[in-house]
Formats: sequence, structure tokens, C-alpha cells
Amino acid sequence: MALPSTIYRVSIELSNVDRAVYEALTTTVARHPSETAERLVTRLLAYALFQEPDLLFTKGVSAGDEPDLWVKGADGRVLLWIEVGLPEPERLLKACRHAEQVVLMACGNGLPQWESRQLPKLTAAANLTVVCFEKTFISRLASLAERVISWQITLSDGVIYLAVAGETLETPLTVRIGTY
Repeated sequence: MALPSTIYRVSIELSNVDRAVYEALTTTVARHPSETAERLVTRLLAYALFQEPDLLFTKGVSAGDEPDLWVKGADGRVLLWIEVGLPEPERLLKACRHAEQVVLMACGNGLPQWESRQLPKLTAAANLTVVCFEKTFISRLASLAERVISWQITLSDGVIYLAVAGETLETPLTVRIGTY
């Protein structure tokens, strides 16, 4: 018998000074049994940092042909495709051919090796942005994740300030390819 997904209720007070986005976000997100807490919090960061009215979570790890988040146009075309993790470059390049903009929120234990081996294969994709976070930031954020998540995020001059559970965490938004 398969394990069920864990449901998280999320509220985020977002002040993204760099993009002039100020929102109070609420959502419910499912964490697949195979998904790590680090990947979950990175998906939530992607949801906040690339926030726009039509941004939606997809079936994620349950649907191999979909990204983690996306924005679709009225005609069904994918306007924004957001992946989380360390996918094969071919997957990202295919997404770049089919979507207007592609974002990778690169995270995982193999990130340094992935960057050295795979990142050079992606530099020619004009509509790709690759974002990384400090491992200690993601690990600490994951350790604070509970079933009800309440974050206050401020992004200013490329630095993320995230208040959670009485702590304020800080990290640079590191863009490896493209622009934010």
C-alpha cells in the first residue's frame, strides 16, 4: 500500500522589492512521500519568488512530464515553467523549446557536482534562468517546516530575508544562468 502525501497549509507575506510584488499568499501543498523537506521548501520559495496571478502547482513528482509550477496562457501554451531539483539538461532544454520562460530552482545534495557537469550544457538557452540557494539556508528552513507554514519573505537587492518561527534567515539569491 502506497504512503499518502502530507498536506501543508502555507501562508506567505511577500515583499519582493526587486520585482515590486507585494502579496499575502495562501495555498495548500502536498508533499509526496518521496519528496524531501528541502525540496518542499524550495518549491514554496519558487512559488513566492516567481509569484504572479496564474502561477499554479502541478502534480509535480507524480507527473513526470510536468514541471513543479507553471503559468499557462489562455491558449494552453506554457508561459512559465519552473523545475525544482537537479534535472537532466535535456529535460530543461526541451522545456525551453516549449515554454516562453523556464526557471530551475537548483537544489539537492549533488548540487556542486551537477553545476560542474550539467550547467555548461545549459548556457546557450536564452529563456532559461537557474537559481541556487545556500545549502545551510535550505536545510535550516526545512528543519523549521511544520504542517502549517507561516513565512514573511522580503527580497531586496538580491537578498532574501525570511522570518519563520521567531527566526530571521538570510541568503543571497544566486542566479547561475539568466536573470531574475
